Amino acid sequence: MWRTEIVDGTKLDVEEVAALYVASTLAERRPVGDRKRFTEMLRNANLVTAAYQEDLLIGISRSLTDWSYATYLCDLAVDRRFQRQGVGKDLLRATQEAAPTTKIILLSAPAATDYYPHVGFKQHNSAWVLDPIES
Repeated sequence: MWRTEIVDGTKLDVEEVAALYVASTLAERRPVGDRKRFTEMLRNANLVTAAYQEDLLIGISRSLTDWSYATYLCDLAVDRRFQRQGVGKDLLRATQEAAPTTKIILLSAPAATDYYPHVGFKQHNSAWVLDPIES
């Protein structure tokens, strides 16, 4: 069994988190190879939940929240070996409990679009994305 807890993103081992992103396939869509940028992503998230089996990091959710109205779930990553066991659902529960009055908002990876309705999300058809000035 695993444990899920709120963690301080500034204290996480960046290499361990990067390895999790690779093991979850999320690294295919995040700048894990750019360690400076990846480190900043982790350090600047203000709501991070992590799932551990003993001392092994098996899942993480990384969010930005105002603690009142909106929580943007930037990343939800679960090691492939632990998927379909409830780890992702547990990370979402911990995120929701940490900011209970907020709506959780996310942009789904194409491969995960069937997952989110299964855990209670409703699809929203008017999300928009503006790419960064510098890529």
